[in-house]
Amino acid sequence: MTVLDFNPPPDRLPRFDKFSAFGTGTEFADIWRREKGFGPEVNIEDYYDIDIDICVGDEGLMPTRREVLEETAEYTITRNSWGEIIRRASGDAFYKPLEVPLKKKSDLQTIHVDPADLASRYARLDERMTALKERYCIFAKTGGPFIRSSFVRGDVQLLTDMAADPQFAAELFMFMAQHLAQIGVEELRRWELHDTGIWIFDDMASVKGPMFSPKMAEEMLAPAWSHMIEAYKQAGARKVYLHSDGNIGPLLDLFVDIGFEGLNPVEFNAGLDVVDIRERYGDKLGMVGGMDNAIILPRGDREEVRQHVMRCLSIAKEGGYVIHAHTIGPDIAVATYDYVDELINRFNREELGYHGNEN
Repeated sequence: MTVLDFNPPPDRLPRFDKFSAFGTGTEFADIWRREKGFGPEVNIEDYYDIDIDICVGDEGLMPTRREVLEETAEYTITRNSWGEIIRRASGDAFYKPLEVPLKKKSDLQTIHVDPADLASRYARLDERMTALKERYCIFAKTGGPFIRSSFVRGDVQLLTDMAADPQFAAELFMFMAQHLAQIGVEELRRWELHDTGIWIFDDMASVKGPMFSPKMAEEMLAPAWSHMIEAYKQAGARKVYLHSDGNIGPLLDLFVDIGFEGLNPVEFNAGLDVVDIRERYGDKLGMVGGMDNAIILPRGDREEVRQHVMRCLSIAKEGGYVIHAHTIGPDIAVATYDYVDELINRFNREELGYHGNEN
């Protein structure tokens, strides 16, 4: 939090990565453990000094109506907590939507919503929270109005609504923002995360750019985002960050104007560069991200990796920056990630005077 507050340099640079390949069966952590000769008792996040964890309850509209509708050896069909009917192949991390709860616009007036303070939404994490907070800098999380509205309306239909009926789209986004804000405020309260804050996860872009124009974002989504930010700040959240994959560059001015205090994961492969963003916005935007897990790290060229990591680290002494490559998958060699770790440790020694916990 010293770093995210843009205070003088801390003892070392904070780090945040996840070591998952989303159900491919060849997780980076498994390969790492095998190559290092470590047993299951060795925690990869401890080994690499990962500092942040993100915690979220069940934020769906209707978790009490969740049910399994059909189950076979090949797939399972369920109604999830958003009211979607989905099919998931056995062992697959992703699913195929079959039916959404908001088939007609008029359904928005009658859609079922369970209370935000429903204890079962948070039970999975309630008992673990004390231990998690002793180990990590924990942030609460909710989804955002764009991505979560797509769960109840469908991806294509939601974008069609934005183009054909912006008034309805804006109404849906605000409905969703009000629901999500209640969830987030409850997370902050029951997990006592006011001293860190909350991240809004609202994926809205491809590597080429946002799925909608800045004008559409300002007219339809900005009021919904603003509602959530205001609710979280009024509840005492120290920081409100935005997570979105892809190239959200055309929307950065809007995000700063409405009060987002930081960004994640700042995808280099999508055209976002932490040095450029720092030069443009200064201490108005903290950043957690910047390392390229799509091209540079998988390619593994040592000189290319060195130049890329050192460019990210060039803004670290100013504060407001946590180095992060999003997900470390099996396409990244353990030796390459160890080299990244070596570069970060060298920065900690030479620039910050830190000598502890080196691998």
